[in-house]
Amino acid sequence: MKKMLLLALCGLAASAQEPPAPAAIEESGLRQLRVVRRVYVDRLTGGETAAQMRDILISSLEGAKLFILTENQERADAVLRGAAEDLVFTEQHSSSDSINAHANLGTGRTSRSSGGVNGGLGLGDNESDHSSERRHEALAAVRLVNKEGDVIWSTTQESLGAKFHGASADVADKITGRLKEDFEKARKIR
Repeated sequence: MKKMLLLALCGLAASAQEPPAPAAIEESGLRQLRVVRRVYVDRLTGGETAAQMRDILISSLEGAKLFILTENQERADAVLRGAAEDLVFTEQHSSSDSINAHANLGTGRTSRSSGGVNGGLGLGDNESDHSSERRHEALAAVRLVNKEGDVIWSTTQESLGAKFHGASADVADKITGRLKEDFEKARKIR
């Protein structure tokens, strides 16, 4: 009897330590996202361009009107943290093709009468191409953290630029768009 009770208690302890299902974690994050009213956008790590990305992200979030954005971290319900990079670089492309064929034929004889046959053939074609292309790429990974330090939302976005604006602005718009989508999901949860 004691053995069965001990096994039952061990089973309860083991089941209490099981991690929550991913759907439950997502729903918990969405519930917390729903109550966020004021957000502080922290400095982003990642180099000189991260400060510019932060300003673009603040502008994009302000335009969405999801939260009150504050410069006072103490007043915020949540903090947006992360890293960003905006790179401009030149890609070099080189290619080379070549076709060559050579053939020779020769005979010779030396004696009182001379004779000989000689031949030759040579073909060749070479082609090379060099080009360079200026590229612009931006990447950001951000997370929304509540006052207790728990991550309630996160995303990673990247862009090579959009039709009417640069890569950084496109990344900021993608982050804001994803946040809007998830905020709408949060509103639908009962």
